[in-house]
Amino acid sequence: MDSSFSKLSFTLILVLFVTSRGASGATFTFVNRCDRTVWPGILANAGSPRLDSTGFELPKDTSRSFQAPTGWSGRFWARTGCNFDESGSGSCLTGDCGSGQVECNGAGAAPPATLAEFTLGTGGQDFYDVSLVDGYNLPMVVEGTGGMGLCASTGCSTDLNQQCPTELRVGDGDACKSACEAFGSPEYCCSGAYGSPTTCRPSVYSEMFKAACPRSYSYAYDDATSTFTCTGADYTVTFCPSSPSQKSSRDSTPVAQGGGSSTSQQGTGSGSGIDPGLTYSGSESGSTGSGSGQTMLADGSWLAGLAMGDSPRTVSPSSLQSALIALAALFITTATLSYDVLNL
Repeated sequence: MDSSFSKLSFTLILVLFVTSRGASGATFTFVNRCDRTVWPGILANAGSPRLDSTGFELPKDTSRSFQAPTGWSGRFWARTGCNFDESGSGSCLTGDCGSGQVECNGAGAAPPATLAEFTLGTGGQDFYDVSLVDGYNLPMVVEGTGGMGLCASTGCSTDLNQQCPTELRVGDGDACKSACEAFGSPEYCCSGAYGSPTTCRPSVYSEMFKAACPRSYSYAYDDATSTFTCTGADYTVTFCPSSPSQKSSRDSTPVAQGGGSSTSQQGTGSGSGIDPGLTYSGSESGSTGSGSGQTMLADGSWLAGLAMGDSPRTVSPSSLQSALIALAALFITTATLSYDVLNL
């Protein structure tokens, strides 16, 4: 029995090691539910590799997925009002990266722009947030699937362009500047004498952003209610989400934390979020390209079918990993109980 139990334990540990997220990183899926085309931009932080694209066109009701390695960190945003010619040269009205091309090629977004920021943990937690520190140009939410931990959804689904103060407004309501961008004052930019959490406090403008989007960063030191964590998840970044998901209604406000392919999308959601119009998702349908599919699984009833190879559902790599971990835990528990009974 000792030999069999040791072999079983070794096999299960090997399975967990091989299927761990560390070997594959995370899949980011960008979904456009706006009523127009957007052009997402991707900027990897220093030391992180470039993903398969740094900027691309995302027509209405489509999606595109990219794989990011473990340890990757960077930011995403959507450019709007873009005009590119057949050669890919042009510019955008908001969120422009200044490259003069569809690809941003290592350049970041010109404010104002709604940002999604990620740091993928190496064998540990991922950290992510949606930031309005550089202003706002369109609604955006982030949701994690297949991960472990709180994994709360975050973002801003409110159209801040419609309620943007005149002094922060860009054009005819195309975007909404931050107070730092509009006025350049140290107290708004959290710089100089105001460069610490104790001296830089929320302004009337950041409080307006926070009231509309409670889980988004509204100013530089807004960590306590704006930084979220998850382990081993894939992430969906949705532009202009439309209807609240049941998952978001269960999410709670976090406590302070430490420091492709295209798919046609069509979906709806049900339920209501804690914060008005905060986090959204929907059932997705349509033709799938070479990117990974994702399915939120509400219960464990699919586990046996998955193990037998006859589950009809599409399972993402992280969902498969969770299933194997659950099976491994079940086998270890059964083997331990059998071992204890035989040695009574």
